[in-house]
Formats: sequence, structure tokens, C-alpha cells
Amino acid sequence: MQLTPEIEKKLEQLNEKYAEMGQDLSSYLDGLLYADVTTYWDYIELETLLSLQKPKTSFPDEKIFIIYHQITELYFKLALHEFEQLGDKLVIDTRFFIDRVTRINRYFEALIMSFDVMASGMEKEQFLKFRMSLLPASGFQSAQYREIEFYSTDIINLVDKTKRESLKNESDIANLFEHIYWKEGATEEKSGKKTLTLTQFEAKYKTQFIALANQCKQNNLWQVYLRLSDEDKLNPEVIKSLRTNDLNVNVYWPLAHYKSAVRYLNKENTDISATGGTNWQKYLPPRFQKRIFYPTLWSQDEIDNWGRQWVTDALT
Repeated sequence: MQLTPEIEKKLEQLNEKYAEMGQDLSSYLDGLLYADVTTYWDYIELETLLSLQKPKTSFPDEKIFIIYHQITELYFKLALHEFEQLGDKLVIDTRFFIDRVTRINRYFEALIMSFDVMASGMEKEQFLKFRMSLLPASGFQSAQYREIEFYSTDIINLVDKTKRESLKNESDIANLFEHIYWKEGATEEKSGKKTLTLTQFEAKYKTQFIALANQCKQNNLWQVYLRLSDEDKLNPEVIKSLRTNDLNVNVYWPLAHYKSAVRYLNKENTDISATGGTNWQKYLPPRFQKRIFYPTLWSQDEIDNWGRQWVTDALT
């Protein structure tokens, strides 16, 4: 192959790049000469990825359950990648904001649209048996989902709805965390005691969550939005992206889980408890939690009726 002016220019640019780092380009070229080519299976660690499914029982449908939850966590990781970019950007412009929030919306929409893999894709009899080997593990314990919440909004909007007004002037994140909405969903109704699912979850992640919530005080998505110019804040595309995000995370995603729980855990005269002891009947329906990331972007009527119409449409 001929050493064209284009290749010579690239070599000059590479030499300048490595010289600025105090490195020798020739050594890096030697490394390139000796290195093997990259294969698809090595690049994505395919063998490792396919070895991560370890069912606890012999029921075939348990593998569906595991794989879909792993897929979910990978989509959550994609969303967190976008949140981090938004929070780290010192000077935010409208295009960057819309593009990144749209990516997050796209990830959640892919999950919502695919949830029939869970909701309708397993035999009920198999699920009700293999789930007993998973106690007390629960999807409630998804740390990445909680991180998405911290990255989305001010923590006051994640506080239990009955305590938001009394705590609205509280600035201590650790205290607000003690009243976060999802704790009630993993507390025994009769005794008021935390379930093992919740105590395990807090033991592993509480310190990490409080640190992240403090970090997100100025860098969550709502605070990033507030850094936009007054004109950009009123941009219909910007507002639509945030409202879509609110619906995806706080209405459609929990509603997808609720539909699945109704199919698998609902009986004629009683409801079966979730594996983690969570009160799914009150925890999952959006209208009970009334968790809204960006409340000022919604009318009072929309807030008062949060999730009701969407639940009606989805279940009829």
C-alpha cells in the first residue's frame, strides 16, 4: 500500500497526540503490529455474558425470568450513562438536553414494550413454583432503578406522599432518605416492621444511595433543566421530553409490573404476596404513590388524577 499524503498526515497527528502525553508513537505502532484483531464475541464478552444465567430450579421458564431481568438492568445502565452525561455538562444547550433525555425515554420505552416477555411469556404454574426458591430476593432491590430516581428529580419528590408537605423545607438528605416512598412498599402492614428484603437492601446500598442523592442535589435532571435559558425552558420539545420521561418511569413502567403481578399473583379470593414481601397492590399502582419527578410541568388536574386514566386504559 502506498504511503499517501492522507496517511502521512494521520501519522503526524498521532505523533503529536502521543508526544503531548510524553509517549513514543513508535512503541504504540509496535503494539498495533503485534496485537490480534478484535472479534465480535471477544469484544462483547459473549461467553461470559451467556454464562451468567444460573437458575435455582429445574423449571425451564426460570431462565426467561433471569434473562429478562438482566436485560432490564443493562437498559438501566444505559439510562444512567445518559444521566451522568447530562449532570456533568457544565454548559447545557437545548439540543444536547433533548437528545439525551430522548435516549433515556427510548430505553424505557423498549423495556415497557417488551414487558410481555414477563407478563405473558411464562407458564403461571412454573412461575408460582420457582419463585419460592428466590425468597427474599425481589425486583424491588434494583439499585440502578433507585439511582435513576435520584438522577431524575429533587429527593423531596421521592419522599412518601403523606410526608412531602411537612418535609418540603428539610435540607438534610439523610433525613429525607428515611422517608423515601419505597420503604413503605417493603414494610409489613400489620407489624410495621421492615421486611428482610428491605433490611438487606439498606444494609448493602443505604450509604451509597445517600452519597448519590447528595451528589444529585445540583446535578439531577430537574436541576439540569433549570440551568437552561428561560426561553429554552419553554421549548415544547424540552417539556415534552421531560413529561414523557415522567410517564415512562412513574406510570408505564410500574403499570407493566402491576399487570404482570395481577396475572401471576392474583387469585379469586386473595392475592399472593410478592417474593420480597412487598405490598405490590399498593406499591405498584401509580395513583397510590403519586410519584412525579417534575410536578410543575403538570396541571393540578393531571396531578390529582395521576395514573388513573392510564391504568383504566391499560387494564380494560
